[in-house]
Amino acid sequence: PAGRQVLAHELHLSLPAEQIQPADLFEHDVSDGELIVHDHGNFMAGIASGSFLTGGMVICPCSMGTLAAIAGGLSTNLIHRAADVHLKERRRLILVPRETPLGLIGLENMQAVARAGAVILPASPGFYHHPRSIADLVDFVVARICDQLGVESTLARRWSVSTDPADSDG
Repeated sequence: PAGRQVLAHELHLSLPAEQIQPADLFEHDVSDGELIVHDHGNFMAGIASGSFLTGGMVICPCSMGTLAAIAGGLSTNLIHRAADVHLKERRRLILVPRETPLGLIGLENMQAVARAGAVILPASPGFYHHPRSIADLVDFVVARICDQLGVESTLARRWSVSTDPADSDG
């Protein structure tokens, strides 16, 4: 239900009332079996258990409500539960908040989850790489997420000893 609201408000997409298979939304991007979707109330999903091994978890975007639930140790849905499992198992949990401005409660919740082991990675792209499109800005944030997960990517230019900050190639 919440996802449908986000699509409607932020992307101006109106989805039909009948159940849509999420794989249908990504039919050109994933192969059969690559995308597994669980109902948000399915606490029997593997990801809800510490014995289900993962390489990490990313919540992007992470609403202030989800952040508050994680900070408070609440497991009211599968995302909250899986995040809690990642913290208790000391696995990588990356939260990508997009709120602005930030209020004191949100900042305190970020501090609480950071103390518990989560990585707070705001969706704040850099501009020093001279982005030329919105896709460049998105790629910058995705590249930082990949870095945190230890996943190699070529989405963003890397700085090196020979990198000249004055170089404006992109």
